[in-house]
Amino acid sequence: MEAGGDRFLRQRQVLLLFIFLGGSLSVSESRRYSVVEEKEKGFLIANLAKDLGLRVEELAARGTQVVSKGNKQHFQLNHQTGDLLLNEKLDREELCGPAEPCILHFQILLQNPLQFVTNELQIIDVNDHSPVFFENEMQLKLLESTPPGTVIPLGNAEDLDVGRNSLQNYTVAPNAHFHVLTRSRRDGKKYAELVLDKALDREEQPELSLTLVALDGGSPPRSATAQIHILVLDINDNAPEFAQSLYEVQILENSPLNSVIVTVSASDLDTGNFGTISYAFFHASEEIRKTFQLNPFTGEIRLKKKLDFEKIKSYRVEIEATDGGGLSGKGTVLIQVVDVNDNAPELSMSSLTSSIPENAPETVVSIFRIRDKDSGDNGKMICSIPDNLPFILKPIFKNFYTLVTERPLDRESRAEYNITVTVTDLGTPRLKTEHTITVLVSDVNDNAPAFSQPSYTLFVPENNSPALHIGSVSATDRDSGSNAQVTYSLLPPRDPHLPLASLVSINADNGQLFALRSLDFEALRAFEFRVGAADRGSPALRSEALVRVAVLDDNDNPPFVLYPPQNGSAPCTELLPRAAEAGYLVSKVVAVDGDSGQNAWLSFQLLKATEPGLFSVWPHNGEVRTARPLGERDAARHRLVVLVRDSGEPALSASVTLHVLLVDGFSQPYLPPPEAAPAQAQADSLTVYLVVALAAVSSLFLFSVLLFVAVRLCRRDRAASGGRCSVPEGRFPGHLVDVSGAGTLSQSYQYEVCLTGDSGTGEFKFLKPIFPNILVQDTGEDVKQNPKCRNSFVFS
Repeated sequence: MEAGGDRFLRQRQVLLLFIFLGGSLSVSESRRYSVVEEKEKGFLIANLAKDLGLRVEELAARGTQVVSKGNKQHFQLNHQTGDLLLNEKLDREELCGPAEPCILHFQILLQNPLQFVTNELQIIDVNDHSPVFFENEMQLKLLESTPPGTVIPLGNAEDLDVGRNSLQNYTVAPNAHFHVLTRSRRDGKKYAELVLDKALDREEQPELSLTLVALDGGSPPRSATAQIHILVLDINDNAPEFAQSLYEVQILENSPLNSVIVTVSASDLDTGNFGTISYAFFHASEEIRKTFQLNPFTGEIRLKKKLDFEKIKSYRVEIEATDGGGLSGKGTVLIQVVDVNDNAPELSMSSLTSSIPENAPETVVSIFRIRDKDSGDNGKMICSIPDNLPFILKPIFKNFYTLVTERPLDRESRAEYNITVTVTDLGTPRLKTEHTITVLVSDVNDNAPAFSQPSYTLFVPENNSPALHIGSVSATDRDSGSNAQVTYSLLPPRDPHLPLASLVSINADNGQLFALRSLDFEALRAFEFRVGAADRGSPALRSEALVRVAVLDDNDNPPFVLYPPQNGSAPCTELLPRAAEAGYLVSKVVAVDGDSGQNAWLSFQLLKATEPGLFSVWPHNGEVRTARPLGERDAARHRLVVLVRDSGEPALSASVTLHVLLVDGFSQPYLPPPEAAPAQAQADSLTVYLVVALAAVSSLFLFSVLLFVAVRLCRRDRAASGGRCSVPEGRFPGHLVDVSGAGTLSQSYQYEVCLTGDSGTGEFKFLKPIFPNILVQDTGEDVKQNPKCRNSFVFS
């Protein structure tokens, strides 16, 4: 809006410059347009292109502008149609007032070539304003002796419209005493005069009411009304008389200033000015005039100065009432001052203790004095404090008291007391004074820090970054100041082998705990320690809380293959008779995962094979079985690559290579084939949890049966051949057990059964546990001693 206004001012300046230069400016004949006021914005005034004899497109090409007088832009030019439109609603009364005709000048400026056209817009008045009286009510006072024919000027009305729409005449409702004449002033404004037609009689009709109507000449006409109240005045033939010759009143000495004491009243039988009564003191003393104030119109006597019963007990005041004709009457007012309990008790402090230690015994808080300026019962006092407070009042001697603690205070229960001492006199009404004494209870270190909870459990993912914020402990102290400032520390662990100082640290100020090094779930799954919180009081108080840190497993260990062993100098070859049927168990891949939970759930997949359609791998237990019966055309040697994958995110995997040799006439110990084909087992919809549980139970059962058979066969072979079968002694290494309950080994042991090369009856040569790569020294010798292992079976 400001930018538009500045642009408009610049346009006006350019226009004025052109006018002053004059020589090169072409001025066309002016035109006059007319529009009725109150038309809405956008109303069409005229088509400028047609009036100027131009085409519509020439208006924009020549830079045509509409310039109005003043800062307001009343018009807008549509360059697309050439229409001159109203830019705002026009109000004739606002633009021109009473002037008629109402002409609004504007100019049309065409810049190229330069042409200046002066135009006028006449705003035609509409009857949009009603006449308005300056006074809606008029009051006239006429003596009853006023002669008929008397003219009384009346207040006039005003109409903002002009011409016929302006005020035209006045009328009054028909009555027996008056009529109205309409007169015109020199400026054309019309006013009304009231003419008395018939003499008035106050006794017959003391008041008259007329309705004056002002009408304009619009169509339809608008009007305004005013009420005329006429009071008929009587002649002064009666003097004022008081309602009482003697007024007796009592007033309290503590009555507030400007309060009404009494109102005297006199009446006059006359009316009008002769019945108007005014009041005044009659021969009053200076003390009366300073103490009381008399309203001359209402007769109210108000208190002007404070009363004091001990100084003046009564006042006698003479009052004179005078009417408008000069007649007067006299009255007397007797004012008696009543003594009241107008002084409240006073309390003044002599001594005050600002702060009291919370464990202090009986202590004097303050010493104070009370007094009352009144006498008698009004001066007797009672001193008290609220109940249920650990304080009592003790009188020392007359009007002196002490405020004493009744028992040791507890700051934690309440740190501040606002004790209101109330002093009440025995007057009527009773007056009281209240004084508040603030007692602060200073702190003593009698509260130990309290943890928000007795124990905290924090979870930290393994392989975390050093200095990782793993959690916080929080303790609060009910004391204040240094007694409430809490510091945190790590307490020595109960387990002497736990290197707590290298695992975590604590911020002594806010209790935040940080891991000092990267944690390994497989090495340390959880540990606990205690945290101490001590305040800075003297002596310091302490408390403890237990913190347990649980390390969350991350999938950072790939599966580890136990069988077939991958660290031998020569691979172990699995022997497969050519007469084997579909579903024949060739071998079993055994693997474990050092992680836990889902990260240790393993699945098996045949990755590569010399002949892919001949073998299949059960995905949940790693069993390698034949997918179809063997034929004469099948190769004698086969190489299988099995992929072992865990279920972590992201998944880790390992692969193992199996060598299978097809042989003829090989007698295999009887192992009952599974009841269901591999294809049926693969279509099983059991969850992984059920498969792991069934595998564990089956492994335990088969292990017991095979162990019993191996022992019996070994004893029989020892009796026949001198005992060449040996069973390794000693405990099985504990690291072969998956303590998490996942993987293919679940709290059971894996065994390798090898057959001798010259045995045609299938006797077991030896039974020994299979160890992982970390026991290469033990297993390596056996591999070297038995490089030609013909066949091997894995039982679980």
